[in-house]
Amino acid sequence: MITRLLALFVWAYGVWLLLTWTVTFEQLVFGGLLAAVVACALAPLGEVARPWRLLDPRILFAVLRLLVVSLGRIVRANVELARRIWTPSLPLASGMIIVPTSMRTDGGVGGTGLITSLIVDNQLADLDRRRNELQFHAVTVPDGDAAAKGAAITEPTERLLAPILRRGR
Repeated sequence: MITRLLALFVWAYGVWLLLTWTVTFEQLVFGGLLAAVVACALAPLGEVARPWRLLDPRILFAVLRLLVVSLGRIVRANVELARRIWTPSLPLASGMIIVPTSMRTDGGVGGTGLITSLIVDNQLADLDRRRNELQFHAVTVPDGDAAAKGAAITEPTERLLAPILRRGR
């Protein structure tokens, strides 16, 4: 329980520092107290990722790789969307699609859905944990069956997210 509280405190305090972006004594103390309250309130809800896992070079490299690849996909999708907006003659093949996910944990499914939704091409609309499927609204629906669509939408993220979620501590 102490480890969970400490991990939650570190995450909450880190978020406080990022949001306030201020380093005064009062801000640091208030943020620490607020982070402690948040950690105590959230601790009973279940396990939490330990932030010190980022000190493992393999995990840190995997997180950085996921960040760089995702940012590249976000920029590419935004440029393509801008091109579509400025060239209305381009065909638009938007729609709702259901794709399978190889992720089996709540963190894996949630991470895949959130990260792929940051890429403007696809927005997560729903998930079915029983069938391990994600439903997206896609600006451009990829060709092929559900597996081919999953390969285009979720697999790049899942492949990079899997090493981060492995339980090896």
